[in-house]
Amino acid sequence: MIEVIPAILEKDFEEIERKIHLVEPYVNWAQIDIADGTLVNNKTYADTERYTSMGTKLGLEVHMMVRSPLKYFENYKKAGFKRMIAHIEGDNVNDFIVKCQESDVEVGLAIDGLTPIEKVYNYIEDIDVVLVMAIEAGESGRPFREETTSKIQTLHNKFFEMPIAVDGAMNLENARKVVAAGATRINSNSYIFKSPDIKKAIEGLANL
Repeated sequence: MIEVIPAILEKDFEEIERKIHLVEPYVNWAQIDIADGTLVNNKTYADTERYTSMGTKLGLEVHMMVRSPLKYFENYKKAGFKRMIAHIEGDNVNDFIVKCQESDVEVGLAIDGLTPIEKVYNYIEDIDVVLVMAIEAGESGRPFREETTSKIQTLHNKFFEMPIAVDGAMNLENARKVVAAGATRINSNSYIFKSPDIKKAIEGLANL
């Protein structure tokens, strides 16, 4: 069964909290997407103080679409985030990985839709997951990049045991393509949260 991780990209905390509680009965993890305008052309809610009092049973991962992930590391660690994913297109990638390892936090690297998959090869032994963007990172609703499937297939063939998550345009049709190519996790935003039946949407992705 495919692991489904709802992805949440919002500008205010109330909407983040609402969406977390919507999916709590159906998943084990939720992904919070943050952007500060330095790596992608968008800005989201990136404060962490309110997470500590939110009260959720879900594991939280943060997808840092930022130029300097180390800037945010300590705050997200203190807020209880168990997995942190930085972009390979950002700065100080090696230092970020070491920081996560030293702090017993799962670490992942995200690779944007425009970046060759080979860029992650040198980091594979030191990370827990690769997050492949199936769109150009920054905003929900952008079109699926068909070459994503070949990137996933290449990565899967070379590093068979590496968990591969895919984010962006993950409806049933596109998710089916990336799962066939070797993806093991689906991070979905619009398809889940715009669905009239969230449970059914999550189950449909999980059963691909």
